[in-house]
Amino acid sequence: MSKIIIAIDGHSSCGKSTMAKALAQQVGYIYVDSGAMYRAVTLFALREQLFNADGSVQAEALQARMPEVKVHFKLDSATNLPVTYLNEERVEDEIRTLEVSQHVSPIAALPFVREAMTAAQQAMGEEKGIVMDGRDIGTAVFPHAELKIFVTASAEVRAQRRFDELQAKGLPASYEDILKNVQERDYIDSHRAVSPLRQAEDALVLDNSHLTREEQNQWLLQQFDTAVRNAQKCPPLWRSCGFSHPR
Repeated sequence: MSKIIIAIDGHSSCGKSTMAKALAQQVGYIYVDSGAMYRAVTLFALREQLFNADGSVQAEALQARMPEVKVHFKLDSATNLPVTYLNEERVEDEIRTLEVSQHVSPIAALPFVREAMTAAQQAMGEEKGIVMDGRDIGTAVFPHAELKIFVTASAEVRAQRRFDELQAKGLPASYEDILKNVQERDYIDSHRAVSPLRQAEDALVLDNSHLTREEQNQWLLQQFDTAVRNAQKCPPLWRSCGFSHPR
């Protein structure tokens, strides 16, 4: 069976990571949470006090220290899912806090950060058989991915999901603060100069505001099956199906 690249993009807190993990487990692919990589860089910047009092990033200082930032994933033996490591320290819980959420958008907007993370992500996908979620996976990281999904849901639904997630982990949470953060991140992600959040022209749209997890996963699996069949009919894509060679 041909292996493909699956790119799942969309707004913050719309369940991209959950669905990507589930799909990867179901089809035996590698899952990569690209957002976790930006969150890890944000955690590094917070710990090293590289934010100004107004919340802006000390960009030159961070750029000078980027060689110190090593983000990678290791499989958790209990869950068989990848967890995020920053310089050999497990930081999966630390990067999910509201403080990191409130600071990640300006970090992700920095061109040198995006360049470093994009290169790392592209290296991970060289062998295909990968599911990656983020904001620009189908537009910038893997523009020729065989399956692209763009996920959305209302800001209120996404804020409630994030609130429930933090409460379940025993972390402090305010629904009003989270809703404000979701709305702010939507604006920043969609208006940044480098790789803004946007739907790829060939992406399938999934509004999961009122879908159960089972309905969502069933829909995703159907799209995966279709994409794999199409890839098997047209190998390599640009030669057999009339497409120009990807450059």
